[in-house]
Amino acid sequence: MPKKLKTYQTSLGFYDQAIAAPSMKAALAAWGASSNLFHQGVARETDDPDVVAATMAKPGVVLRRPVGSDGPFTESAELPTDLGGGETKPKRKSKAESKPTSKKRPARTARNASREIDDAAARKAAAAFEKEERRREAARAKEEAARAKERARRDKAVAAAEAALDKARREHDAKAGAIEAERAALEARAEAEQERWDKQRHKLDQALRRARE
Repeated sequence: MPKKLKTYQTSLGFYDQAIAAPSMKAALAAWGASSNLFHQGVARETDDPDVVAATMAKPGVVLRRPVGSDGPFTESAELPTDLGGGETKPKRKSKAESKPTSKKRPARTARNASREIDDAAARKAAAAFEKEERRREAARAKEEAARAKERARRDKAVAAAEAALDKARREHDAKAGAIEAERAALEARAEAEQERWDKQRHKLDQALRRARE
């Protein structure tokens, strides 16, 4: 059975971020966090029904909204409108604005509403999350298989080139050895011929001297 998803929320940079994930570890991985934001107190599980509904509709997808706002979470959120504006004095609220409105939900109401999320919808969201994880894993496996195939092709080409070089070197060594053997044989024949000639010349010189006496 797929794990039941929970909604986690944090603030990173210019955005509030939320995601439906099976664990805090999975949420941190999706956010790309290099440290445990939950231990640092900047990330938490939320039961806000609007946030829960938005994330459960797109499990495993990081949703954003401008930091500090109370707008809906979406996949593509605009930057906050007050960036770089410097320090400004807080706007004085009117009496009408300072009064609580009926739109604001108490924490207990939010908690009760989150508990009423249909179990079937939660299971469907969890299955969708796991399906997305399997798709990502399959894509990673496909990329690794392509890299392995390329490595095998390159290794095969290198081995073939090395084999051709070794064969050519052996052929060269054999021919060079044969030429060297022929050279040694010629030198031996030349030395033998020179020695024979020296002896013959010596005898003929002696015969010539005797003939002149």
